[in-house]
Amino acid sequence: MYRFFTAALFSLAALFAPALAQEFPDRPVRLVVPFLAGGTVDSTGRILAQKLSEQTGQQFIVENRGGAGGNIGSEAVAKSNPDGYTLLHTAPTLVVNQFLYNNMPYDADKDFAPIGLFAVTPVVLMVSNDLPVKNLDELIAYAKANPGKVSFGSAGVGTIPHLAGELFKSLAKVEIVHVPYKGTSAAMNDLVGGHIQVLFDLLPSSLPQIKSGRVRAIANAGTKRPAVLADLPTLAEQGLKGYDAASWVAVVAPVKTPAPILKKLRTEMGAALKSPDIVKRLSDLGSMPGTADEADFRKFLKTETDKWAEVIKASGAKQK
Repeated sequence: MYRFFTAALFSLAALFAPALAQEFPDRPVRLVVPFLAGGTVDSTGRILAQKLSEQTGQQFIVENRGGAGGNIGSEAVAKSNPDGYTLLHTAPTLVVNQFLYNNMPYDADKDFAPIGLFAVTPVVLMVSNDLPVKNLDELIAYAKANPGKVSFGSAGVGTIPHLAGELFKSLAKVEIVHVPYKGTSAAMNDLVGGHIQVLFDLLPSSLPQIKSGRVRAIANAGTKRPAVLADLPTLAEQGLKGYDAASWVAVVAPVKTPAPILKKLRTEMGAALKSPDIVKRLSDLGSMPGTADEADFRKFLKTETDKWAEVIKASGAKQK
């Protein structure tokens, strides 16, 4: 009798699963951005929300829930009803925070189901115009000739620009001093003013200063050259083999979200990523489209987790 009842339940679930996916979404979906309005994560979240609203006929509404380096908004989504109507539009904090904070309110691996990687945003290595270097070899030689006298800025401890600098220190075997700022603007101002010599920053926020000639771009920190800076070689192309540091934005859902809904969301996100207008809007931001393939996204998350875990451990970076 028990076996018959269990089999009947599975049969009913199999019958209702296609209908569940077909009807989803039948009301507005919240896309939680775990940071304040403004910035790359918020901008890309609004681009994606608009496109998904157009494709599905239901509103995808961006909700900013900033605080604690992204942990507040992420925790809220992790503990929300796993019905597909509350999603997280997140950044590398999803994988790096577990190594920066001692008491995490969620488990990045166990509490979320991956939907898709929406965009990859390059990080750029720049120097002050006062620094007498024009390429990566010259920068490394200068840093080695002046150990501890070259400082690099970032948007804050544990951010991808900070970790990009730590990875550079490790692979280039140079001693440069990290100067954390509360955001990009102050760091950029000090680079322009010559108060720091080196800055790792996301391309979208750096591009105006690079194009104006107020700072000198040395290298793209990712593995591919972005279209907006196609002439700027990567660090790997300039000899720093294995170097790869980029920021990204992605969408995840509470882990118990039904599989048919996850599949529907991946399908819609995949369609968005193939849309010419989305490709252009991301390119205009200096970003590149990602992937909605589940296996590829899971592999990407593992690579990012393993890489930054090692960098954070070596640097000793911590957040309270």
